[in-house]
Order: sequence, then structure tokens, then C-alpha cells
Amino acid sequence: MAIINSKVKPFQAQAYHNGKFVPVSDADLQGKWSIFFFYPADFTFVCPTELGDMADLYPEFQKLGVEVYSVSTDTHFTHKAWHDASDTIKKINYPMIGDPTGAITRGFDVMIEEEGLALRGTFVVNPEGEIKVAEIHDLGIGRDASELLRKVKAAQYVASHPGEVCPAKWKEGEATLAPSLDLVGKI
Repeated sequence: MAIINSKVKPFQAQAYHNGKFVPVSDADLQGKWSIFFFYPADFTFVCPTELGDMADLYPEFQKLGVEVYSVSTDTHFTHKAWHDASDTIKKINYPMIGDPTGAITRGFDVMIEEEGLALRGTFVVNPEGEIKVAEIHDLGIGRDASELLRKVKAAQYVASHPGEVCPAKWKEGEATLAPSLDLVGKI
């Protein structure tokens, strides 16, 4: 089954967020846009570059009403230790979910079973809990938070403008398309 338009599977977890351990569940997603940002492991190499990039743009995501959840198969305790030890990770103000059982990671189909680690999976979830964007990278390929921000804006635009779609490289404020018989073969 394709993951696009599927509902996020029920989950309960602990996260490290703003100096505290907090519970997070699928119920927290209702009524707002969310990003699930899976990464292989704390105390690694590419992961802090991605998480730091996301931390730098987190205020922009917040302005759009989007909560970001980073997720790895580490525990929430390990997230705290990494937060305390790394200047890059200290910048993070979004919840860092611990998924030591791999239940959330498997629910998004990004678990590397042989290693007990997550692939670099990025998922944009709408206020109804449906996955609208899914992107999965191999472990050696880092992601770009600014491109993710563009995709979130496009997903939100399409959700609030039925009958319109965003073309390639669309940016906020640019022209969209209204699919119709008149456009067939004209683009």
C-alpha cells in the first residue's frame, strides 16, 4: 500500500523537548501540520548537520503552524545526552522522539531491520493525520530543510485551494495551475 494519503499509525512515545521529557502520541498531530524527520542515530556525522539545518529553519515552520518531530531509534535519554554534548544539537527546540522499540519507525516503513536504525525519512502530515509528502534517503545523503519548507508551503497551498496544483519549483506567491482539458498538451 502506498504511504501517501495514509493515516499515521497510532503511537505513544517519550521525547526530549525544551529541557524536559514529554509524552508524544498520534493524538498530538490532530488539527495541525506536522513533520516527522527520521534519522539513523544520535552522536553520528550527517545527522547533526540535518538536525541543525532543521533547527535553523524551525521558526519558519512554526510560523506556518507546523510542528517538527525528529525521530531515531535512540531513547529520549540519549537525545538529552546528545543535546547536552553538542553545540549543534543544543540549537534544537523541536521535540526529539525516542523510538527504541522501532514501532514508530516501522509505522512509517523506514526501519533498517538488520541494523535497528531508521533511514532518512521525511514525512509531512496534514491536520487530519494523513501523510502528504514522503521522501526517503539512503544513510549517506543529507536533506535540505529549505526544500522541505517549500514542500510544506506547497502542501498547505494545495490543501487550502481545491482545484489548484503547484508546478515544479513552485514558491509561495508564484502562479499555480488549475488542471483542465484546456491545459492538456499546452504546458
